[in-house]
Amino acid sequence: MLVNYSETLDYLYNKLPMFSRIGSAAIKKDITNTILICEHLGNPHQKFKSIHIAGTNGKGSVSHMLAAILQTAGYRTGLYTSPHLYDFRERIKINGTVVSQEFVIDFVEKVKPLIETVEPSFFEITIAMAFEFFAINNVDIAIVETGLGGRLDSTNIITPELSVITNIGFDHMNILGNSLEQIAGEKAGIIKKEIPVIIGEKKKETEHVFLSKAKEENAPLLFAEDLFEVQHYTAGLQFLNIDIKNSGTEKKYELVLDLPGIYQSKNIITVLCAVEELKNSGWTIHDNVILEALQNVKKLTGLHGRWEVLQTNPTVVLEVAHNPDGITEMVRHIERLNYKKLHLIFGVVKDKEVDKLLALLPKKASYYFTQAHIPRALDKKLLQEQASMFGLKGNAFDDVNLALQNALANASADDLVIVCGSIFLVAEVNRN
Repeated sequence: MLVNYSETLDYLYNKLPMFSRIGSAAIKKDITNTILICEHLGNPHQKFKSIHIAGTNGKGSVSHMLAAILQTAGYRTGLYTSPHLYDFRERIKINGTVVSQEFVIDFVEKVKPLIETVEPSFFEITIAMAFEFFAINNVDIAIVETGLGGRLDSTNIITPELSVITNIGFDHMNILGNSLEQIAGEKAGIIKKEIPVIIGEKKKETEHVFLSKAKEENAPLLFAEDLFEVQHYTAGLQFLNIDIKNSGTEKKYELVLDLPGIYQSKNIITVLCAVEELKNSGWTIHDNVILEALQNVKKLTGLHGRWEVLQTNPTVVLEVAHNPDGITEMVRHIERLNYKKLHLIFGVVKDKEVDKLLALLPKKASYYFTQAHIPRALDKKLLQEQASMFGLKGNAFDDVNLALQNALANASADDLVIVCGSIFLVAEVNRN
C-alpha cells in the first residue's frame, strides 16, 4: 500500500526502468505494453481528441505554445510532455494545472498488480496515467509529445486530429539511427492513415521520407515553411518580437513571444501552421487569442528552461540545449546579445556525442564543468579533459549550484551566465 506521494514516486523511479537514469536499457522497442495497460484501463486514449507532436528539437516548445493557444481559446486542454524539470507532475497538465498528488498515488496503486505482471517501463506507465487523467477529466483536446522517436514510442497508440513533426536532427542515434534519413523514418511513424501532418522544417535529406510515408497513409502533408515566412525578428532578454507572413493569404502577424530564444522563430511557424489546420477542421481560434496566448506561454502552461532568464545584473539564463542543433541555436542567440563576458556552466550525459557539442561551443568564455546527480551523467572531470582539447578552459564542480555560485562570484553586472547541456542539469538549479 502506497501511503504518500513521495513513496509513490520512489516506487515509480526504482521499480520501473527509467531512461533518464539508465539510458537506452529502459526503452521498450514496441508499444505492446502500452496497449495492454490501456486495454486494462478501458482504453482511455480513445475518449478524447489529441494532437501528436514529435521531433528532435522544438517539440516541447511547440506543445506548450499550442496548449496555451487552445486553452486561451476556451478549450479544456490536456498537455503531456517529458521529461519534467522539477516535479514529476509537470508531465501531465490540464489548462496549465499539474495532475494532483492524490491522482498519481491512486493510479499507481490501482495498476500495481499489472506492473508486477507486465513489467512496463517508467514511460509506459506515465503515458497511461496521462491518458487516464485526460479521459476522466473530459478534456476537449490533449497535446501529446512523444518521448524518443515516434514509430515505437509509447504515445503512438493515439489516433490524433493532427500530427506534427517539428524537425530532424542528430540525437539519440544509438536508438533512432545514425543518419537523418533513419531518424526521420522513426519520427514519421506517427503519421497515421488520412490524418493531416505538418512538418516544421524542410530538409533535403528527410523531405522524401515524410512525403513517402504520407502518401502511403494517404495523409495530407504540409511543410510549415511553405505556408509561413518569418520576415523579421528582434530578440530581447525576456521576449521575442517576430513578424510573420502567410504566403498563401498574404496575411501578416506581429507577434510577441514570452519564449525569447531565437530558435522559437522556427517553432512559431510550425505552431501557426498547426493552428490553421485546426481552424480548417472546425476548431474556433481567433487571432486575438493567438496574440494573447503567445505572450503568456510560461504563465499559462508552466514551461521552464527554454532561454529562461533567472536574474539580471549579471544575467543568468537556463537553456536546455543538449544536442548539436540545440547548441547551434543557443550560440546564434548568444552572438546577438550585448554583454561583457560569457560564463558557461555545462554538463552532459554519457550517451551524447560530446565532441560534437564541444566543437560548437564558443571558445571565448569561462567554463564551469559539472554534472547532474543521475547515473547517466558524464563525469565532470572527464568532460573538463575533453573540453580542453577544444580550447574550452574552466574548473570542474561537483554540483551545478556550486558552479553557478562560482560563476556569479566571478561575474560583473554586465556579464552573461548560461546553464546548459543537459535537461537534468538545468533541473537541479536552485531557483530560490
